[in-house]
Amino acid sequence: MMRKLLLIVLDGVPYRNWRRYFGGLEGWVKNGDARIWRMRASLPSMSGPCYASIHTGAPPQVHGVLTNAHIHRVQMPDIFSAVRGAGGVTGAVTHSWWSEFFNRAPFDMVRDIEYDEPDSDSINHGRFHTMTGYDHVNQATPCDADLFATLTSLCVRFGLDYGILHTCTLDSLGHRFGHDCAQMDHGCALLDAMLAGFLPKWLEMGYEVIVTADHGQSDRGHHGGTGEDQTDFALYYFGKAEGPAPDTLLDQVQLAPTVLSRMGVPVPETMTGTPFLR
Repeated sequence: MMRKLLLIVLDGVPYRNWRRYFGGLEGWVKNGDARIWRMRASLPSMSGPCYASIHTGAPPQVHGVLTNAHIHRVQMPDIFSAVRGAGGVTGAVTHSWWSEFFNRAPFDMVRDIEYDEPDSDSINHGRFHTMTGYDHVNQATPCDADLFATLTSLCVRFGLDYGILHTCTLDSLGHRFGHDCAQMDHGCALLDAMLAGFLPKWLEMGYEVIVTADHGQSDRGHHGGTGEDQTDFALYYFGKAEGPAPDTLLDQVQLAPTVLSRMGVPVPETMTGTPFLR
């Protein structure tokens, strides 16, 4: 690998809330150590379709995850398989849908909740959560600091070349309270503070880091449609690459080929988006 990279996905955070409440991330930007752009989700702006688009670099109408009811093994190249094909080591600390999309489906809680499979052609080291029992009242999400620590442990123990972390905390808060409320103000600030406890270590370990979302969310706690509050979110980049002008609107299908190009991994022909870092 030319470079190592970590992708941190905070589920369901609209662009406005990134810029207002993530003071830690914004401080890195102000200090010249990070860059930020606005990115737009694939449609529909639902979690499952967006997860698959993030990793395949293709829209839902191509990769086949059309709604949150279409959970299956995706049958096309993705970041995990491309990195493995180039000899890299991959890891995921995410919701279980990522395992179903990119390793095997259906998800078996006992077999798949944790696995270490050095010979896998996809995810070598997986640590997953299911949010079993999730509803409007019961958030059922793990502590974000625990997830950040787990990803860091995998990096230290197994020398990950590529790792992804995904957390649903803010998406769940948004569905319960909306995005213009005291609960969300506090939730964003708290997650930003937890992230600040790990980001410097990842950089010291030699990783480039991208922090972003899968989609936005409305003040009424909805996403899936076409409103900019539902589709647009921030992307923060920590690394040495040059990027486009700050006012450039990025497309979600550009993320997968960008990650692979930064790592020096051949980009599959199915990823037609233009890398935005060079």
